[in-house]
Amino acid sequence: MELLPLVGIIVGVIILLYLFLYLIPIGLWFQALVSGVRISLLQLIFMRWRKVPPSIIVRAMIEGTKAGLSLNRNDLEAHFLAGGRVAEVVHALVSAEKANIDLSFNMATAIDLAGRNVLEAVKMSVNPKVLDTPPVTAVAKDGIQLICKARVTVRANIKQLVGGAGEDTVLARVGEGIVSSIGSSVSHKAVLENPDSISRVVLEKGLDAGTAFEILSIDIADIDIGKNIGAVLQMDQANADKNIAQAKAEERRAMAVAVEQEMVAKAQEARAKVIEAEAQIPLAMADAFKAGNMGIMDYYKFKNIEADTKMRDTIAKPPKKDKK
Repeated sequence: MELLPLVGIIVGVIILLYLFLYLIPIGLWFQALVSGVRISLLQLIFMRWRKVPPSIIVRAMIEGTKAGLSLNRNDLEAHFLAGGRVAEVVHALVSAEKANIDLSFNMATAIDLAGRNVLEAVKMSVNPKVLDTPPVTAVAKDGIQLICKARVTVRANIKQLVGGAGEDTVLARVGEGIVSSIGSSVSHKAVLENPDSISRVVLEKGLDAGTAFEILSIDIADIDIGKNIGAVLQMDQANADKNIAQAKAEERRAMAVAVEQEMVAKAQEARAKVIEAEAQIPLAMADAFKAGNMGIMDYYKFKNIEADTKMRDTIAKPPKKDKK
């Protein structure tokens, strides 16, 4: 029972010591002191209150000091509070200093806050990156389709990382340049013989303008021959012309049939009128008999003339041949 108060005192002392060391990081202050970084214990305590981890700031300042950089503690704290990655920025500044790359602290923090990996950008400036384009399909002037793949070697452009276009834009522009270069070639054979002409033409267009990269080289990795687009287009055009000609011929035939039917209708109408007129003849003759304008001898003369006319028509018509 006598040990319980003693244990409680020891635990309380340990807790108080932990809180003291947490609020006053003496070990971190001593580490900074022996590393040549001037920072007071009071500033470390204020960092705790500002919700800034002192270890991140102190380690970043130690790394910068050992690399010969002059870093400001307030700037590091401001970048951390803005949501930046302090350690990545300091690593990038040290790498840029060793590689003789002009990278200021403000530029590095701006790149980091823009969402880009500033350390990766510095590494890409030292060690260029190779981008593989997807298969690009283009057609030469002779109608032959070519399928081309290229490898684009780029390095980061530090000054244009903020606001500059990314890798997708570079690949799209390179693909556009390949299509333009192949399309302006007279023959696909010329492209196959000198594929470096594509690289030369594309590089001259300055495709890296406004991007976060600098194009170092464009190398044609592979060229395959595709379809004969010219022949396919000619066949399609021939089929289209044939269909148009058939449609016009059908239109003319339909018009001819319509004209023929119209003429037949007119002939039938005329025949109907003739039959109607012939039907009136017996009535007119009957009226003439009743009125005394026509006698029986006149009627017989009329019949003789009619019989004579029929005989003449029969003689005039050629005899029909018997079908065997």
